[in-house]
Amino acid sequence: MDLSIVIPAYNEERRIEPTLERNLAYLAGQSWRSEILVVIDGSSDDTAGVVRRVRSGDTPVRVLDVRVNRGKGACVRRGMLAASGDLRLFTDADLSTPIDDVEALRQAIAAGHDLAIGSRHLPASRITVPQPWQRRLMGRTFNWCVQQLAVPGIRDTQCGFKLLTADAAARVFRRQEIEHFGFDVEVLWIARRLGLRIAEVPVTWTDDPRSTVRPVADSLQMLGDLIRIRRADRRGLYDPRPEGRA
Repeated sequence: MDLSIVIPAYNEERRIEPTLERNLAYLAGQSWRSEILVVIDGSSDDTAGVVRRVRSGDTPVRVLDVRVNRGKGACVRRGMLAASGDLRLFTDADLSTPIDDVEALRQAIAAGHDLAIGSRHLPASRITVPQPWQRRLMGRTFNWCVQQLAVPGIRDTQCGFKLLTADAAARVFRRQEIEHFGFDVEVLWIARRLGLRIAEVPVTWTDDPRSTVRPVADSLQMLGDLIRIRRADRRGLYDPRPEGRA
């Protein structure tokens, strides 16, 4: 398997079908062997049923149902460790970054990087529909904290479009513990701790007003996650050896 696409989904029965169809249409035009894993985060709607009814053609679409709502970080971890692709992308169910942009991330991996992360904050990034000002303000505040406390130099840790090699995915996600939105920072912290090479790549971004992110509550939780990450590092959870938990 060349490429695995992991999509975390919580109550996404209205958005997941067009997202899958767009991904499948793109993959059908490529020469890669691909798979899609939709990880259901204890949804109360028919997300799983919608996914199973999608006509996937030559690209297998797998459903992993967590049953209990645990958070985006828990879903991405499960999907990345269950994937079989040499390259593993996780992307959001709202497809805010188009799947076509994976090619730019693949080129960064081919150039020698272990992780390639989409970024909305580079000069060449393209924002077609911006977030509301409240979310932009919260994002800037959180990013300032990230620069001070976690991974300085990375302009956009929260863009939900990240590509890892299979080896990097295994090494990072076996150590990853944060189960909510702060997991993106933890992934990058672990990658740096392990000496992995990270490329930040400009992407296109279209904000979806139906986002399930709660600007205030989730921002406060993510700030707490930054402290948890530093504490976990002091406990040796992210040490290069041993290899962490399976």
